[in-house]
Amino acid sequence: MSVFSERLLELRQKLNMTQEEASQKSGIGYRSYRRYESGEREPTMSALIKLADFYGVSIDFLVGRTSGG
Repeated sequence: MSVFSERLLELRQKLNMTQEEASQKSGIGYRSYRRYESGEREPTMSALIKLADFYGVSIDFLVGRTSGG
């Protein structure tokens, strides 16, 4: 599992959301969200921006370049 996948899972679990809820609220398709979190697929730049905005963290945090959101 990549740092990105781990952080995505961590952030979603902190909000006690299902993958489906997180995908809907972030504007990411469910299938894509599920694949990002499992590490099967890497997100596009537009998806990274949506996820960072939704979770209130930086893109650098999501991809493991920093330790703080």
